[in-house]
Amino acid sequence: MFVILSVLPAGKAIVSRQFVEMTRTRVEGLLAAFPKLMGMGKQHTFVETESVRYVYQPLEKLYMVLVTTKNSNILEDLETLRLFSRVIPEYCRVLEEGEISDHCFDLIFAFDEIVALGYRENVNLAQIRTFTEMDSHEEKVFRAVRETQEREAKAEMRRKAKELQQIRRDAERSGKKVPAFAQILFWHNYTKNQMMDEYAL
Repeated sequence: MFVILSVLPAGKAIVSRQFVEMTRTRVEGLLAAFPKLMGMGKQHTFVETESVRYVYQPLEKLYMVLVTTKNSNILEDLETLRLFSRVIPEYCRVLEEGEISDHCFDLIFAFDEIVALGYRENVNLAQIRTFTEMDSHEEKVFRAVRETQEREAKAEMRRKAKELQQIRRDAERSGKKVPAFAQILFWHNYTKNQMMDEYAL
């Protein structure tokens, strides 16, 4: 099963989400076949080929298309398609290609709440919104933690750089040969370890 938000007659996919493993060639082939089949099923909201069923719904200039196997329950497929269609206005102000492209990841995350591993989840629109907002909150927390870690790492790097500069200045003052940059860390660690050994005695 997969869902496509498409522009016809070109058959261009704006958003496509596969819920079962499928090659790109197969997806493109099914998408290319859909506009040609549209003329055959003008009185219905689905068309069938030998292997798949296209369940579709017009959305202004776009089409929401659900591609399933022929043995799937068509009533469930229609209900699933309606829920997919109701999700779009939740994230997009207008049903236009640019607006949908701008919110494609929000839509995909919402679609993932509707179908998992090819099977419809028992969720409604309010639950989908809640679940995606929870994911969004977790993402914000993750970003905040990562930014804190990055700031701490940068501060540690600055501290180490100052430490290395101080070692170099101390070496110059005492008239010792200034170690090469690559040797400074070794020299620093060596003197530090030596001092620790002296304190241990």
